[in-house]
Amino acid sequence: MSTISTHVLDIALGKPAAGVAIALEQQEQRGWRPIAQGHTDGDGRLKALTPNPLPPGRYRLTAEIGDYFAASGRDALYVSAQIDFVLPESGSHYHLPFLISPWSWSTYRGS
Repeated sequence: MSTISTHVLDIALGKPAAGVAIALEQQEQRGWRPIAQGHTDGDGRLKALTPNPLPPGRYRLTAEIGDYFAASGRDALYVSAQIDFVLPESGSHYHLPFLISPWSWSTYRGS
């Protein structure tokens, strides 16, 4: 069983991205099933995305970055950023941050 957290950083402004909508889904035989959702706090974090640990499987984490940029009057190329990942059977904590700007985004596994 694994746990997930995320952090959204606006690298164009050099500060955390507060209020970004985040959704977590799990892939099942019939498609993607919503698991959890929330918004980043004032520090750009969503620490406890799920109340319980997650079983092994394929998941995707989506950040609605277009809405975040639109709220501050900035045009953006990407309307969402999505991390498609697999949780192994071994279990661990996975911190999956988003580094965003109006023209790009990236991710890495944090701690």
